[in-house]
Amino acid sequence: MANTKSALKRAQIAERNRLRNKAYKSAVKTLMKKYFAAVEVYTANPTPESKQAVEERMSEAYSKIDKAVKRGVLHPNTGARRKSRLAHKLKPTAQTA
Repeated sequence: MANTKSALKRAQIAERNRLRNKAYKSAVKTLMKKYFAAVEVYTANPTPESKQAVEERMSEAYSKIDKAVKRGVLHPNTGARRKSRLAHKLKPTAQTA
């Protein structure tokens, strides 16, 4: 346990930041899963509506990843790697369609 007022305050701030970071990371994972699900639907039945849904999900995921990197929740290389995985998931389907 913290021995001084400043140490106690730092512990409280660290906990607050940990919860905020956890929320960002969770949101990024959720949006990535939604994107992957949309890509699966698009590959099964490539229609203009499903392609638009995929692009919307990709945009949402990119935005959340960029915000997490900007706020220091994710390392810049981690953000770039996740965005690359999103783009790569769609790329093989775009060439066949």
